[in-house]
Amino acid sequence: MLHGEPSWSYLYRKMIPLFVEAGYRAVAPDLIGFGKSDKLADKNAYSYQTHVDWMWSFVQSADLRNITLICQDWGSLIGLRLVAEHPERFARVVVANGMLPTGDHGVSVAFQAWLTFSQTTPVFPIGKVIQSGTLGKLSEDVLAGYNAPFPNEAYKAGARIFPKLVPISADDPATIPNRAAWESLKKFDKPFLTAFGDKDPITSGGERILQKLIPGAKDQPHTIISDAGHFIQEDKGAELANVVLDFMAANPL
Repeated sequence: MLHGEPSWSYLYRKMIPLFVEAGYRAVAPDLIGFGKSDKLADKNAYSYQTHVDWMWSFVQSADLRNITLICQDWGSLIGLRLVAEHPERFARVVVANGMLPTGDHGVSVAFQAWLTFSQTTPVFPIGKVIQSGTLGKLSEDVLAGYNAPFPNEAYKAGARIFPKLVPISADDPATIPNRAAWESLKKFDKPFLTAFGDKDPITSGGERILQKLIPGAKDQPHTIISDAGHFIQEDKGAELANVVLDFMAANPL
C-alpha cells in the first residue's frame, strides 16, 4: 500500500486490519520524507527519480514478490513506475485516485493553484491539507495523527516539494522515464483494477485512461466508490479494502 501527499501509512489504518484478518501480509511503507521514515531537511535532495529508487530498494530489501499493489496519489506516480520497470514482482494492481502523468498534457487550474500554495505558504498545514481532500470531518485525534510526523516546518521539506516534482511539462526530467513506463504498462496483462472516489476533482476521469490503455484492466469490475473524496482510504477505507479483497479472490495467484 503506497500513500501519497502529504499523508503517510496512517492513511491505511482502516484497511490493514481487514487484509490481515483475511490472511494476507499487509505492507505499508512510509515514503522518505513522510511518516516514520527519514526526513531529509534539504528539499533539493528529493526528486521523482530518487523516490522511485528508494521504493525499489525497499521492495528488494524486503524481497517482496507476488505483490498486490494498492496505490493512490503519489503512491501511483511511484508505484506504477515500479510496475512498469519490474513487472515480474507484481501479481495484481489496484489504482485508487491515481495516475502516471508524463507532462505532455498540462495540468488543471486547481493543481496549479495547489502547486503555488505549496511552494509559497509560510506554514504547510499537513492535517488541513488532508481534511481538504476528505469529505467527512476529521477528529482532532486523527488530525494529530497526520501531523505527528512533522513537529515543525523543518520536517516538511519532502512534503512541501512533492507538488513541484509532478511532471507538468514535456521538458520535465520525469517525462522520458514516465513515457517509457507507459509503453511497458500498455503490455501489462496481469489483473489491473481501478477504484476511484466519485468526489475527487483531482483524478476524476483518470480511471478511463487506465482502463483503456492497460490490457490487464479488461473485463475487471472497475468501481466508482460513492461519497469518497481524494483520500478515499479515509472516507471509505473499509469499502475500498473489501473491493480489493474481492478482486484478489477473483484473480487468485
